[in-house]
Amino acid sequence: MFRNIRVKTPAPNAVEFIDIIMGRANTGRVPLVEYIVDEAVMRPIVTEVLGRTWVDHGPDRGAQRAYWDNFIAFWQRLGYDFVRYEQGFGFGAGSIAADDTAPGVERKRYWADEHRGAITNWDEFEQYPWPKVEDVDFFPLEYLSTHLPEGMGLMTCHGGGPFEHLSQVLSLEGICILVCEDPDLVKAVADRIGGLLLAYYRHLADLDNVIALFQGDDMGFRTQTLIRPDQLRTYSLPWHKRFAELAHDHGIPYFLHSCGNVDALMDDLIDDVRIDAKHSFEDAIVPVEAFHAQYADRIGALGGVDVNRLTQDSPEAIRARVRTLIETCGGRGRYAVGSGNSIPSYIPVENYLTMLDEALEQ
Repeated sequence: MFRNIRVKTPAPNAVEFIDIIMGRANTGRVPLVEYIVDEAVMRPIVTEVLGRTWVDHGPDRGAQRAYWDNFIAFWQRLGYDFVRYEQGFGFGAGSIAADDTAPGVERKRYWADEHRGAITNWDEFEQYPWPKVEDVDFFPLEYLSTHLPEGMGLMTCHGGGPFEHLSQVLSLEGICILVCEDPDLVKAVADRIGGLLLAYYRHLADLDNVIALFQGDDMGFRTQTLIRPDQLRTYSLPWHKRFAELAHDHGIPYFLHSCGNVDALMDDLIDDVRIDAKHSFEDAIVPVEAFHAQYADRIGALGGVDVNRLTQDSPEAIRARVRTLIETCGGRGRYAVGSGNSIPSYIPVENYLTMLDEALEQ
């Protein structure tokens, strides 16, 4: 069924990957990209496709090293030029849990509590247990960065961006009220979060083999941004600009994953923040080929195979969609093919592998 999975003789080339996305090279190759692959999808591939023994991520370093060795092998043997991994602070915020209904998955899925935030007034701001960079265990990222096969790079970020954490600490409903009733409090929370993330990034940017900071920060929904564009320009974009400056000062690009319709912010993101590529595309908002046709002369585009397609389409339809993106976006350059968002637990393993198999047919 699969002609190219698993890759028999991997030849990752992280430098070429970055050169393609930055428009410095047009080798004819359309590389792979992915944001996150859920462990429920990764595990059967590691054991059944790669023939490795799965080791759960445990508290001791030995189990952790075995887990990360499998993690590296997964990305390498499926044809990627890099591994992507994120972790971050444990910002205290409310969440709602429900059973994950994906077949064979026995765990919970979590959603942000949109109605009641951990901070609703200045007293709660002062009492909030703000995390500290010095308390973060960077072992996973340090291990990954120093154990990559020749040619591979590491793309990483803080788990969640400035607006995501702001809207979780305040709640989405809370931020919508506070931007009207107490914008100074919103700004204080935003700046506290942004400052912590910047300190976190100073550590990440100094790791070995980091080829890009690839930040996620969902700022929109299907028709528009979650709060007004001018409010995002006040509370969120200045911090993205500082993250991008840090990346560029270290000679690496800054990629942004942001779900939803952020069209009103694109000129800001390109010209002021200076992102180097955009990720997260949904056909119902803007198909990646339409976005790429508009912006390929300014930034790269990453992914774009809609998650709904990956979940519901036949393998034949998925192959056809991947081929279309390779011929359109790939033909213009500054493009890597992958999902429109990520690979969650409910995407059939066969469909995910079909996307990769077709993309490797070059």
